[in-house]
Amino acid sequence: QVQLTESGGGLVQPGGSLRLSCAASGGTISRKSISWFRRTPGKEREFVAAARSSGGTSYTNSVKGRFTISRNNAENTVYLQMISLKPEDTAVYYCAVAPGSTILSELWGTRSYDAWGQGTQVTVSS
Repeated sequence: QVQLTESGGGLVQPGGSLRLSCAASGGTISRKSISWFRRTPGKEREFVAAARSSGGTSYTNSVKGRFTISRNNAENTVYLQMISLKPEDTAVYYCAVAPGSTILSELWGTRSYDAWGQGTQVTVSS
């Protein structure tokens, strides 16, 4: 089974940037759909962005124009480039993999995913 490891989180000032990485091991992600979710204390995991195996992408409205998801299948890694960060982006960010056949609307929930990473903390604060 694919195992996922996130990295790249940290403390950044409002307006700053971070790039999160999600490295996969134990299997290839080239035929998988990969997503980023985030969670703040007391809330459910929230869908952030998805990169489908077909190459299409999807974003939640609050991050459109600021976050970019990309994948490097040769490196078995997915990235989340975040710019113009806001305090409300503060959360633990998780990556997850789903079968490549998963339809887009099912990627927005958490039930279709086969594996999750352990998360990386992003804190946006002055």
